[in-house]
Amino acid sequence: CILSGIMSVNGKKVLHMDRNSYYGGESASITPLEDLYKRFNLPGTPPESMGRGRDWNVDLIPKFLMANGQLVKMLLYTEVTRYLDFKVIEGSFVYKGGKIYKVPSTEAEALASSLMGLFEKRRFRKFLVYVANFDENDPRTFEGVDPKKTTMRDVYKKFDLGQDVIDFTGHALALYRTDDYLDQPCQETINRIKLYSESLARYGKSPYLYPLYGLGELPQGFARLSAIYGGTYMLNKPIEEIVIENGKVVGVKSEGEVARCKQLICDPSYVSDRVTKVGQVIRVICILSHPIKNTNDANSCQIIIPQNQVNRKSDIYVCMISSAHNVAAQGKYIAIASTTVETADPEKEIKPALDLLEPIEQKFVSISDLFAPTDLGTESQIFISRTYDATTHFETTCDDIKDIYKRMMGSEFDFEEMKRKKNDIYGEEELQ
Repeated sequence: CILSGIMSVNGKKVLHMDRNSYYGGESASITPLEDLYKRFNLPGTPPESMGRGRDWNVDLIPKFLMANGQLVKMLLYTEVTRYLDFKVIEGSFVYKGGKIYKVPSTEAEALASSLMGLFEKRRFRKFLVYVANFDENDPRTFEGVDPKKTTMRDVYKKFDLGQDVIDFTGHALALYRTDDYLDQPCQETINRIKLYSESLARYGKSPYLYPLYGLGELPQGFARLSAIYGGTYMLNKPIEEIVIENGKVVGVKSEGEVARCKQLICDPSYVSDRVTKVGQVIRVICILSHPIKNTNDANSCQIIIPQNQVNRKSDIYVCMISSAHNVAAQGKYIAIASTTVETADPEKEIKPALDLLEPIEQKFVSISDLFAPTDLGTESQIFISRTYDATTHFETTCDDIKDIYKRMMGSEFDFEEMKRKKNDIYGEEELQ
């Protein structure tokens, strides 16, 4: 949906077909609640206690937006923001030794936090000041660190930070899913922590935003953008065949007709022969009648369980939202736990997260295969997205969008250029 919007702004003629009756494919929000029960093949209908079915908008894929992140930039530059309202997520929490702690969001919180001892706090503060001043174009800010060579492990050593602090910095601030980053050059990690801090500085409670009425509003917003620039949308449109001539896509067959095209963008479910399975994600949608314990009764939050804390290779995430976001009936909460599958018993893997949510009124479990394209589209001109991963923000999704853009257009995705193109088509006056 985002690419169809951007391509329309770029002056391309776009036809967008979807076999579903709703926008957003895998990342839709399901409403009413009855439809969610049907989707997960649960017998019967939701109990009376769940309120009106149409008060629910349940995301299938839990994600938040980084306030200073790439998706917010895309929304601002395309002005899709005018179709959406956002709320700040109230807090981010991290799991340590069986308990959850608030990830400090201000200096005062950091000093009061029981995540670290007193001396550790001072060292951590020094580290954060270093990160804030770090400028990859100004070697005077490096303090002997080579951003392209020095590993993050060595940077932590330089500031003498202990394992617990390393855990929550890498997983709750830099938002890595595994510890592989420790032995990579530190530049990427420092930039991720900067993004977190700058996003946090914008609104204060947490660095995350969430749209009222659910994530399904995002694809709809970009669909509108596409339509304004002449794009055509068709929902409920079955795809019978992707027509290929001499190894190159020439059209898409649907209901006996062929829509001809030069380039095609789709998700892996439309081209099973051009993708490869790279893993699995388990997601459990839980309906609660109470806020999560030890979160100060927050009506929205994120909890990260770093892999070290539960002897895993990848983190477990919980995203929680509530009736405050117009996604659930009054007094109800939706918590979605997700993680990358590592064993033959995924439900057992996600148990540490579900334990934090008890009592759970109803849960919906899905295990999804993760696919990556084997065809980069250079020959076939078919450009395939990657399946949504377990992360709880849109940064990796935006990297994928930029990657597809580059493969299609042969040039880097440039936010500024997107803004200019818009002005070219509409002219400055009409935008006022």
